[in-house]
Amino acid sequence: MVVEALMVAGVLLLPVPALVLGATRVRHRLGRSSVHERADRVELALLVTGRLLGLLLLLVLSVVTLLACIGGIVRERTLPSLVYVFFVADLLVASLVLLTVGRRGRRPARRSASPARR
Repeated sequence: MVVEALMVAGVLLLPVPALVLGATRVRHRLGRSSVHERADRVELALLVTGRLLGLLLLLVLSVVTLLACIGGIVRERTLPSLVYVFFVADLLVASLVLLTVGRRGRRPARRSASPARR
């Protein structure tokens, strides 16, 4: 029962915030652009499709893990071993989402202050 509770807490602490952050930044793209408009549209379509597939995988893994763990706690039954595999896969996909989509763009560099008086 303790393991199931830890798994529920683990899913609520890492994958759910990653899912929310990833969903808010699906269409965000770094400042790269090419000369051709068609290439830009194709690149954006591939980027959005890949991110949506990753978020869908994250959502499915999180829901299956949460339902199995909460059901195991309520009914006081042991979990199938595949639930543990789903939990680890959920954490890995969540870390992938956080490392790729969750990072913010670089801020412009600040100019260094001149020591001379103005």
